[in-house]
Formats: sequence, C-alpha cells, structure tokens
Amino acid sequence: MATTATEIKSPKVVSHDEWIAARKEFLKKEKEFTCQRDELSRLRRALPWEKVEKNYKFQTTSGNVSLSDLFGGRSQLIIYHFMFGPGWKEGCPSCSYISDHFDGMTIHLANRDVTLAVVSHAPISEIETFKHRMGWKFRWLSSNSSDFNFDYQASLKPEDAGQKKIYYNYELIPQFPSEELPGLSVFAKDASGTIFHTYSTYARGLDILVGAYNFLDLVPKGRDESGLKHTMAWVRHHDKYDQGYVVDPNQGYVQPEVVKIATTGGKCCHD
Repeated sequence: MATTATEIKSPKVVSHDEWIAARKEFLKKEKEFTCQRDELSRLRRALPWEKVEKNYKFQTTSGNVSLSDLFGGRSQLIIYHFMFGPGWKEGCPSCSYISDHFDGMTIHLANRDVTLAVVSHAPISEIETFKHRMGWKFRWLSSNSSDFNFDYQASLKPEDAGQKKIYYNYELIPQFPSEELPGLSVFAKDASGTIFHTYSTYARGLDILVGAYNFLDLVPKGRDESGLKHTMAWVRHHDKYDQGYVVDPNQGYVQPEVVKIATTGGKCCHD
C-alpha cells in the first residue's frame, strides 16, 4: 500500500518578466476555453425536451411524494443520482465526495428557480442513517418503489446482472463493478404542470460538479491521480481520512459492502 503523495517539482524557474509573458500567453487559451464552454452551455440549453410520461413516486421520512412535488414550487429541478443500493453499508465514496459540495449551494440555486434533490435506490431508512452520519442537510429521497433509477440509467436492472455489457451514458459499455451508477438529470415543469426531461449526464460529464477538483486543477500537482488504476481511489468519506489513510494504486472501483437485504414492503417495483 502507498500514499498518493508525490514529490513536487517545478518544470522551469524563470525571471518575473518571463513568468508574466508565459502567464499572459496561457491566459489567451483560458479565455478561449471560457468562450467554448459558454457555447457548449448554450447548445445544451437548446437541446430538445422529452415529456415525462410516468408518475414516479419517491419515499421520504413523511411518506411518498411525486416527481412534481420535488420541484418545490420552482420550474427547474436537478436530481443527482447518488450510488447507494439497498442494503449497502454506506454510500459510494465518490458520490459522497461530490455531495459534500451540495449544502452550500442549494439556497443559491433556489433563488435562480432551481431545486436540487438527491435520489438513491436504497430505502429511505438506510439513506437517513448515512445522511445523519455525513452531517448533510440537502433533500435526499428513495426511488426504491419505482422504476425511476432504472429509467434514468442510475441502477442496473436484475436482468443486467452477469451481462458482459450494459447500457450506460447512451452506449453499451463493459459491465460496471457496481449495481448502482452515478449520474445527474434535469427536469422542467411548465405552467400547466407538465414535466419534461431536458438533460442527463454521466461518467466524466459529472466532473464539472466537483468543486474540489477545480481547486486541485489549479495547483502544481493537479489531481495527482495519474498513477492510480481508478482515478478516484484516493477519495474517502470525509470522516475516514484520519483512519490510517493509504491508497492502493492498483485498486479498481469497489462497491460498498452489502450488509443486509433491504425490504420494499413485500412488493418489487417491477410487479
């Protein structure tokens, strides 16, 4: 086992004038990238929508709610698909890394007509236990009694088990080492109450959500992940970094341990 600490090295040390010249040259590329990102965002907003036909239900601590209820009086809804399956001991470390960013932004999103919610396949009782451990306040619901996770590529269907390839991120990929998958979906609701699916993103499309990564990209070592088989193998739940923190560079993604078989009230969501 080895830590991810690598020696910090300077590519070149120059005079102040040379540093300014190099920085200004790179600034041109940064501005070009900013303009490209603005154009990509414009094209994303121009994508066609699809009407949501199913009446999805979600479990909360106070009963079931509908997809429409999740908007909370706003016209735009973002749902983060958090990898947390029925019976798991804890939520996915990588999804937890992303979710550590959520609480501070919800008030700002709400004042731009956007509601943020998190949805997982685990029963609500298991979600609440882990949420309390992590100290999070954002709204987190269970899709355990509906097809929501299956329809939005966030959970493998039972028939996918053992298949060499699965459908994820709009294509067939080699079997993923987990029955749950990460993603983000966006919905809009018009004045009549009709709900539309406007966008979903998966895999590296979620990278932009990780504010900590954006900070790491600014420092000399960057993300310091090049020697890791699974780039996020270094990530821990935020309450575990002091528990003998070491990283195995050859470790792939490992699904959290399943400690019990969760129940769904005796009825499968496919019945």
